[in-house]
Amino acid sequence: MPQRKISIIVLHRRHYGMTAACLQSLRRCSYPNVEIIVVDPGTTDGSADRLMLNFPEVIMVTAPKDCGSAAGYNTGMREAAGEYFLLLDNHSIVHPGFLEPLTDALDDDPAAAAASPLIRYYSAPSYIHYAGGPDRIGLIRGVKQWRGWNTMLPHRYSAVEPTTALHGAAIMVRRDACQLAGPLDERFTADYMDLEWSMRMRQAGLRILFVPHSMILLKESSVPAADRSKDARNRLRSRLWLCRKHLPLHRYLLALLYVWIIDIPHAVLVLIARSNIQAVPALVGGSLEGTFTRGS
Repeated sequence: MPQRKISIIVLHRRHYGMTAACLQSLRRCSYPNVEIIVVDPGTTDGSADRLMLNFPEVIMVTAPKDCGSAAGYNTGMREAAGEYFLLLDNHSIVHPGFLEPLTDALDDDPAAAAASPLIRYYSAPSYIHYAGGPDRIGLIRGVKQWRGWNTMLPHRYSAVEPTTALHGAAIMVRRDACQLAGPLDERFTADYMDLEWSMRMRQAGLRILFVPHSMILLKESSVPAADRSKDARNRLRSRLWLCRKHLPLHRYLLALLYVWIIDIPHAVLVLIARSNIQAVPALVGGSLEGTFTRGS
């Protein structure tokens, strides 16, 4: 049986060195039938031109300027020719044989829509970042802690298994599953787009898988100080939109109460203690937007 074509979609964000290291690791992949699409959201620092010069095998696609991760990946998927799409964070360094276990898992389970690999920390490879979704997704309290997070590699993660949530750093998804469940919801930040998509796939009756024999290393990213208030605002807004979209009314109201009575007062006190009072309006603004707007 011919190997299925895989379209690997990498979102580039101004960090030439980060994206170049990711692409260099992809060059070592053992799976032969791939195309690599780099999505550039309107960067102006010349890094996209350098990538095209040094990695002529990639397909460079331009997305709307400063678009979010979900919009960037959707742009790449619209241009992709593969039967399977692999959404890959540019902070990732892949193992040469990471694609085969993912494709095998989806080939062996026709009801499975998508799969994510084992993710370890680049700076501490013995420690796990992701070994499947949380056992219980706590939307009311905003809890999204991956299974295995910050633990040493245990031997019990040895078999492909259904999971509750995919990890946005690396998602292999069938083309036809995207058509059935729909694309990524572009209202959500990178922190919540993977969870929202996972929930939508499962609601459509599709399975999502954790594949431990596929492995990537993830470099931890930091938000520049100037962008932290905006980042906190967007994450809180996305969390409330997710609750509104996927919770029944009574649980959504509980989520609102939890945010406004517990989370925001606690966060404000923390910001004051850290002499970061200027971030308070962004925090409250994100909560107001999440409560009273639905996004575009």
